[in-house]
Amino acid sequence: MLELPHTPNCLVCGRSNPHGLHLSLHVDPITGVVTTTFVPTKDHIGFEGIVHGGVLATVLDEAMVWAATWHGKRFCVAGEMSVRFRQSANVGEPLLVTAAIDLARSKLITATGEVRRAADNTLLTTATGKYVPLPDDRNRDFVATLVDDPQTAQSAALFRNPT
Repeated sequence: MLELPHTPNCLVCGRSNPHGLHLSLHVDPITGVVTTTFVPTKDHIGFEGIVHGGVLATVLDEAMVWAATWHGKRFCVAGEMSVRFRQSANVGEPLLVTAAIDLARSKLITATGEVRRAADNTLLTTATGKYVPLPDDRNRDFVATLVDDPQTAQSAALFRNPT
């Protein structure tokens, strides 16, 4: 598994964002499946003790956009996303988030994601999304914002110097 790069202020992966989740996302370089673990805190509550659905949707979007981005080694943005909440996620319980692409075309990539309770693998949330690759100039600008980090150097190099 490779740790994916991050930008300074991303809400999900940015280390410099004081309000961010500071998650590390990983990709299986062969399958393209993206994973992260997330332990929600009291700062992520919707109803008392239950994680806000918007937080789960945000983490799913991040994992799916990275799956789409990894596929073409070109950054993507969300065009559409649908989320289904099957069971509540509780504050303090480790969650496993995974995402993979279903279909890739030059101008549109579709992805699916899910959140599972790590302790017993219970499926809590599913999502689908449509992602649009950035044009060359915007992709170059975005790649320029990647943080130099020894832990993500290998994956970042693949975005900085695509073959």
